[in-house]
Amino acid sequence: MWNGKSVSVILMTYAERESIRATIEGFVATGFVDEVLVVNNNAAPGTSAEVAQTTAREVFEPRQGYGWASRRGLAEARGDLLVLAEPDGTFLPADIVKLLAYSDDCDAVFGTRTTRELIWSGANMGAFLKWGNWAVAKLVEVLFNTSHLSDVGCTYKLLSRPLAERLLPQFTIGGSQFGPELMLRVMTSGARFVEVPVNYLPRVGDSAVTGDLRKAFVLGVQMIGFILRYRLATLGRQRRRRAPVRATALDVRNAGG
Repeated sequence: MWNGKSVSVILMTYAERESIRATIEGFVATGFVDEVLVVNNNAAPGTSAEVAQTTAREVFEPRQGYGWASRRGLAEARGDLLVLAEPDGTFLPADIVKLLAYSDDCDAVFGTRTTRELIWSGANMGAFLKWGNWAVAKLVEVLFNTSHLSDVGCTYKLLSRPLAERLLPQFTIGGSQFGPELMLRVMTSGARFVEVPVNYLPRVGDSAVTGDLRKAFVLGVQMIGFILRYRLATLGRQRRRRAPVRATALDVRNAGG
């Protein structure tokens, strides 16, 4: 629980058999997580056996892709606050506190892996991936005249349940470009959001996408194409800012006369 709100962590898995159990146990050990939901996206044999040794709940999404698995997790999770993360060892479960702290003021909290001091030795965040993610994030920041962004590819995110339920019918992407779609739909929905730095660790095993620079480059081009198309489709729409989710100290004093 976090300030009276239940917390669900959603882990999408395909090739994380060797790390998923430790990840689940890490999130449970924080003391803030009420539910860990594992979305089995045609995962490697033996993954379900690892999950079964934990308190996590497992659901299956046969449509292959990061977006399909993420969307299934957001639809199935039961918490008031929904946290997306990777079960591959690259994120610290303890960093969930950073996202939860800002959930008191914002509807969405995005993690960023591009803070130099928090990139661990051996993590898959070389110059190409770091500056590529930063550049695409800055493109979004300029095109949409929005808050500070520095990473479009970070899975570690938090959404409030009302925001997730509002956005779920709007999602269109089932593949790896889902991350930017989620970010853009949050931004243009009028939701309050913020980006916070998180630790980025070496991955357990090999990534199917970012471990191959050619695939990572193609994915980056696809992301840029989606962002440009989305900007054209939303031209003329004014982003309406939502009121803060809680009163400030000044508001409380004024209300008291």
